Amino acid sequence: MSSFTNFYETWFEQLHHLVRQLAAAPRPPTTPDHRCDLDHLVNKVMSHYAEYYQVKSVAAECDALAVFAAPWATSLERSLHWIAGWRPTTVFHLVYSESSILFESHIIDILRGLRTGDLGDLSPSQFRRVSELQCETVREENAITEEFSEWQDSASELVNVCADLDEKIERLVSVLRKADDLRLRTLQSVVDFLTPQQAVEFLIAAAELQFGVRRWGLNHDRQRENL
Repeated sequence: MSSFTNFYETWFEQLHHLVRQLAAAPRPPTTPDHRCDLDHLVNKVMSHYAEYYQVKSVAAECDALAVFAAPWATSLERSLHWIAGWRPTTVFHLVYSESSILFESHIIDILRGLRTGDLGDLSPSQFRRVSELQCETVREENAITEEFSEWQDSASELVNVCADLDEKIERLVSVLRKADDLRLRTLQSVVDFLTPQQAVEFLIAAAELQFGVRRWGLNHDRQRENL
């Protein structure tokens, strides 16, 4: 599992680099070339997330229990995990939160009929798609949670010498893959119905949340070690 830990550290640093590129991109895009540049950056970030889940899937095949233990994560990050990762519905809380903050900051311009084009300027159709996707994601999330709970309930069978441990681990890997697939699909679906400018702002906010939680977690773990 040390190989995945090393991968994660490199991957995380690359995410920082990509977010700096997102933050430096011109917003709103003033030319078609700028719009293409934003699309290209968004695709790079999404490919980066996809790579993470691909490598994580391979790691789970080798040692699913270690992936759930997540030795590369801080104590705080692990406490927030839902099936070895972030809860997919967190995406919607982030969209609503960022939209509300930006809407309030631009409310005078919006009341004057000026369009900002950012996350505070989501259209009614975009809000409708967010709501529909949230309902769909909640259903899938609940189904995966139930499947994981059934796996946990069967843990007592592990003490039985006749229990097929390999089969149970395979089931656990399957649950993890479904959870990771839902995480990535939810992220991609939200990005797809946002404009390039909004997608850039959303991805920056999502990464900053991830950076903040990890930073707090590292500080907490260091303080605990010094006790």
